[in-house]
Amino acid sequence: MELSDCSNEYEKLVVRMNMPRVVIDNGVCPTSTVVKIDSARSPGILLESVQLLTDMNLWIKKAYISSDGKWNMDVFHVSDLNGNKLTDENLIRYIEKSIETSHYCKSEGYTGLTALELTGTDRVGLLSEVFAVLADLHCDVVEAKAWTHNGRIASMIYVRDGSSGTPIDGDSDRVQRVEGQLHNLLKADDGYQNDTRTCVSYGGNTHMERRLHQRMFMDRDYEKKFDSETSPVVSVQNLEKRGYSVVNLQCKDRLKLLFDVVCTLTDMAYIVFHAAIRTVGETAFLEFYVRHSDGNPVNSEPERQRLIQCLQAAIERRTVKGVRLELCTTDRLGLLAEVTRVLRENGLNIARAKISTKEGIARNVFYVTDANGKLIDPEIIKSIREKIGIDDISVKESFPLSCRETVEKEEQKQEQQHHQARIGGGAVLLSLGSLVMRNLYQLGLVKSYF
Repeated sequence: MELSDCSNEYEKLVVRMNMPRVVIDNGVCPTSTVVKIDSARSPGILLESVQLLTDMNLWIKKAYISSDGKWNMDVFHVSDLNGNKLTDENLIRYIEKSIETSHYCKSEGYTGLTALELTGTDRVGLLSEVFAVLADLHCDVVEAKAWTHNGRIASMIYVRDGSSGTPIDGDSDRVQRVEGQLHNLLKADDGYQNDTRTCVSYGGNTHMERRLHQRMFMDRDYEKKFDSETSPVVSVQNLEKRGYSVVNLQCKDRLKLLFDVVCTLTDMAYIVFHAAIRTVGETAFLEFYVRHSDGNPVNSEPERQRLIQCLQAAIERRTVKGVRLELCTTDRLGLLAEVTRVLRENGLNIARAKISTKEGIARNVFYVTDANGKLIDPEIIKSIREKIGIDDISVKESFPLSCRETVEKEEQKQEQQHHQARIGGGAVLLSLGSLVMRNLYQLGLVKSYF
């Protein structure tokens, strides 16, 4: 046997010894499924585990995270969106296999597409102008997400050539035109260094929400002052004897909360050694014992304040704002430009957007407000429907701000059902949401539906 072969076998043995071990138990807790993960300490391993659980829309109600030397021991209490234990054996096996292989990466179907990453100053009509530029350059938008926070916007947009369906990155002149025109749209004389970036998606490995957090963090969206009455409560204190900084957070519980916090700690190069997460009613309490990657705790007041601001921003970015409009129709080139133009002409601002295209069907969700961030007059919604064309595109759901949490939960529930169907090998069915809308109307959560 060659020496190189011995080395390869030894490396394989080390990998197998250090693979995470997962146990999923439904008998320990009466209200949730317990996911126990033992793994060798490595950069980003905690974020990988949390990302996997949240990508399947599992609600993490309680967690204990501990690092003993070079080994991690993490325990998550999870439930589905209805608050029930996990009973789908296919889903349970998928979780076990994904964690144990240590190579988890959610495939979002972005192979063969070009990814555009945008950050800049938010304003009414900006996304409409972006989609109009892409339509003029014959770029077909396949998937996209956009977040706004503190007057800033970050977006990831996956495009392909409108005629051939191939990536556009092979044409350097065309890429330069796209970058140049988008960069001009995002310019603002406000002291921020705005930029656009174009890159190729290799095998769909880019996690969109992970990347949006990074883009907004790099854009320093956390620097504006928060409203102390509504901002998440965050404190940072040093535990001198143990050499840790203790980070405590208190805020309203919601889906993906732990993911958003761990993303930010990771981006800021803080390592979590111990943590405890619990929920009481609708309030979440999170406590982390961290050190910087250099081995030191927080060692200055400016660093402490920056950590607090960044964690507050991470929690606030995903906050649902405004009325939720869902449009479902046959996809075509320029569709987004047409729809967002109508929203812009009616003075509506897109606070958050999620664009997806599957099997020729476009499902676009927008959270919109008026130009001042206030609720929209219902008459404007009717006018929008008339201008877009009721027979061509229908507004599936239109909800007031008071029931936005119910809407968000229903949207995540649909995604979870689609994901579980894919895991089990069944056909993924597209839910149009009309039954959800009717049920909410009967419960009195909305006054009317179209």
